[in-house]
Amino acid sequence: MSRQAAELRALDEADLAKEMEEAHRSLFTLRFQVATRQTGNHRTLRATRRKIARIKTLQQERQIAAGMQEG
Repeated sequence: MSRQAAELRALDEADLAKEMEEAHRSLFTLRFQVATRQTGNHRTLRATRRKIARIKTLQQERQIAAGMQEG
């Protein structure tokens, strides 16, 4: 497990939602910067998309785990 994934797993639902919002906001800003050629670093765009995917995966895992505990 990567260090970043371990850090995200340590967060609760509210903090995870906050991280997701910040990541989406960052992605939005990065897209504009790439489109207007203000940044030459395209890797940050990819890293941000991956961070969003990690957060969504963790949220889905927690939702499935909560469903299994109920049923």
